[in-house]
Amino acid sequence: MKGSRHFRVSALLSACVMSLIATVGWSQSLTWLGTLGGCCSVAYGVSADGSVVVGSAANADWQGRAFRWTASGGMQDLGTLGGDWSVAYAVSADGSVVVGVAQNAAGQQRAFRWTAASGMQDLGTLGGDWSEAYAVSADGSVVVGWSQNTAGQRRAFRWTASGGMQDLGTLGGPWSEAYGVSADGSVVVGWSYSNAARRDRAFRWTVDGGMQDLGTPPGYDRSYARGVSADGSVVVGVAQNAAGRWRAFRWTVDGGMQDLGTPPGDESYVSDVSADGAVVVGGAVNIGGFDRAFRWTASGGMENLNRTYASLLTNGSYLRWATAISPDGRYIVGRGWWDAVTRRPAAFLLDTRCTAHNGDVDANGCVDDADLLAVLFAFGNTGSNLGRVDVNCDGVVDDADLLQVLFNFGSGC
Repeated sequence: MKGSRHFRVSALLSACVMSLIATVGWSQSLTWLGTLGGCCSVAYGVSADGSVVVGSAANADWQGRAFRWTASGGMQDLGTLGGDWSVAYAVSADGSVVVGVAQNAAGQQRAFRWTAASGMQDLGTLGGDWSEAYAVSADGSVVVGWSQNTAGQRRAFRWTASGGMQDLGTLGGPWSEAYGVSADGSVVVGWSYSNAARRDRAFRWTVDGGMQDLGTPPGYDRSYARGVSADGSVVVGVAQNAAGRWRAFRWTVDGGMQDLGTPPGDESYVSDVSADGAVVVGGAVNIGGFDRAFRWTASGGMENLNRTYASLLTNGSYLRWATAISPDGRYIVGRGWWDAVTRRPAAFLLDTRCTAHNGDVDANGCVDDADLLAVLFAFGNTGSNLGRVDVNCDGVVDDADLLQVLFNFGSGC
């Protein structure tokens, strides 16, 4: 009878501890950014430290407005250039400069550069009516995008305060658009129509070398560059194969263009790349035909973020598209569905990094028996998503984690 009671108590204790481990969750976090009073939102850019996110959200009148979000201040409407709508596509490393496109009083869409001091500045055009800004250098001094010229053709541009808007030319055709810029603003990537290939082609532009055609993976017809590493040596984008399917690619100066493939499904699209060029994010179509956010690395291949961070998703929410990544690869932003009831798209901020701590596994302010038992029950587990039981964030629950709890036992209690 005594042994039976001991078994039941042990089983109950085990269940409680496993429940604790499950409910404490990972050190990583997922934040839904809300809206400006309307239906929906999408995030397009994130600062280096993850403290500032920019994108577009609907206001109470269902007008799309560029926003700048911070954890302390929430979502700020950046206004327009006199029209009804605006979209923020990128933000500087420190979060102080925002770029995008806004409607002016004449109903034209114009590239803008926003700062708290000067507000929203119209960057003008190359002689036509329309322009859009898609990316900004780390210090906010260089802006790239596309603008109509006097002939009404879209042309990739590079803007600086001293030089204004510079036409980057084309690959022989009439059109080009810029979507990414290196940290120092010296390398620009995008796409242009190539007369030689008679197709749209991804390009890499430098001040000294001009516009370079990056080609396509073998058997592909066209390509479009969307992002570039901090030093300009790695370019990511999307290419279309002969069957009309879209595939994410990663190009390097030494290795050329690599097809990143897809998870189970037909197509994948790239949005951005980390500063070192090692982590790529975007969206992929699964076998059910639904978009799902992904992260790619050379070692892990293409992973569905909904599976990796399943513990952070509740009430039927999911991550549909990853649109940007912080330079260090820690923060990912994009668009998802925040619950299964409203089914409305919402901007998200995903913090992917484990945070080391003093052994307070359940984060209740006291290092006690519950924390010790949580580490003991997880002892020997390995991986990148162990959560707070991996006290020192080295990817394994071992003696070092246990000792950290023991050394701090009773702290805060």
